[in-house]
Amino acid sequence: MIVNGNRVNKKAPAREKTLKSTLKSRVIRVVSRPGRPDKGWVTLGNIQIPVALGRAGIRHLKREGDGATPAGTWHARGVRYRADHGGRPLTRLPVRRTRREDGWCDAPGHGCYNRPVRLPFSASHEEMWRADGLYDLVVVLDHNERPRRGRGGSAVFLHLARPGFEPTAGCIAFRRADMKRLLARLTPRTRIKVG
Repeated sequence: MIVNGNRVNKKAPAREKTLKSTLKSRVIRVVSRPGRPDKGWVTLGNIQIPVALGRAGIRHLKREGDGATPAGTWHARGVRYRADHGGRPLTRLPVRRTRREDGWCDAPGHGCYNRPVRLPFSASHEEMWRADGLYDLVVVLDHNERPRRGRGGSAVFLHLARPGFEPTAGCIAFRRADMKRLLARLTPRTRIKVG
């Protein structure tokens, strides 16, 4: 076909469709299952992945210790992994090895609230080097990052699930194989829409 003296490729609409589907894959949807607020689905393009959610389901107003997975749109800041439990994951996110002295402050009144800390640490915190393997692969989200709100929730991650997808304390938990598949597709610009 010729338009204004230029040859036009008839396959242009197919390329446009591929571009649109690529842009859509930059959004990950997280929803709870009907009747099971502590279990959910992650949708990435045409892929659906089962996940565990917080014991209180998904809530718009997250509070420290409420057991809810916070609703909103989040971005992945980076990945942490246990090198003694597997190799470096394939991802386009910044990656850091977890060390025994790594922690995460969950003390609302502390200046390091919802930030990584080095152990030993006197205020309340989570240990990132866990015996149960849940944090062998962790994606750090930007939830309650800027601005940080006291009691707005801390240590909300994507991490590995317990057997049977037992509820989390507010995180989103995956089977190891599904987490690896997700990590290969995540970028810092990927939007993670929860709720």
